[in-house]
Amino acid sequence: MADTRSRFISRRAMIASGLAALPVRALAANGQVVTILGDSITAGLGLPGGQALPNQLHLALLKLGVANIVRGAGVSGDTTAEGLGRMDFSIRADSAVVVIALGGNDLLQGLDPKTSRANLDHIIRRLKERHKGIVLAGIAAPSQIGAGYAHDFNAVFTGLAAEHHVALYPDLLAGVGRNPALLQGDGIHPNARGVLIIAGRLAPVVAKVLREQP
Repeated sequence: MADTRSRFISRRAMIASGLAALPVRALAANGQVVTILGDSITAGLGLPGGQALPNQLHLALLKLGVANIVRGAGVSGDTTAEGLGRMDFSIRADSAVVVIALGGNDLLQGLDPKTSRANLDHIIRRLKERHKGIVLAGIAAPSQIGAGYAHDFNAVFTGLAAEHHVALYPDLLAGVGRNPALLQGDGIHPNARGVLIIAGRLAPVVAKVLREQP
């Protein structure tokens, strides 16, 4: 029995070692890779990893019959400028589709929508150069912050999606909004129930773009 167990453990170690040596593309054989380039919502601030957006989007895509691997490339506090600055190393070569989920911190900081637009424009152009499918996820600005600013900020996402002919998910927080039952105590970040709603609504858009990839 001891010899059998030793051989079993040794075999597991060999398999694990072999898997570690495989190239990333081989490990992605279970499905196309989706990377979410985002901020704290993508990073899953305040939530266990299994309840965070990357894993919940993965599960929602599986329910749609889409084999997939979802990687979270979210950094809490990131603006569109910071996302642009790290995108080249945050998005691996084998990513088939990139969900751009940035802009919330630009909104919170009251940054000029023209600056946010320029940053997102650069991100989209560079992803197209890398032949990635793209889903642009916006954040709806509330009119309470000023109707003019809200209009200009919201127009960033619709305008870029139309200009670059990329898929648009207009509001990442659609269905969650300011509902306290779907938010954490800070009143900003979605809780586990809120993330489920986001993932379920975002998944069909991502699935469509995945199916269009060669």
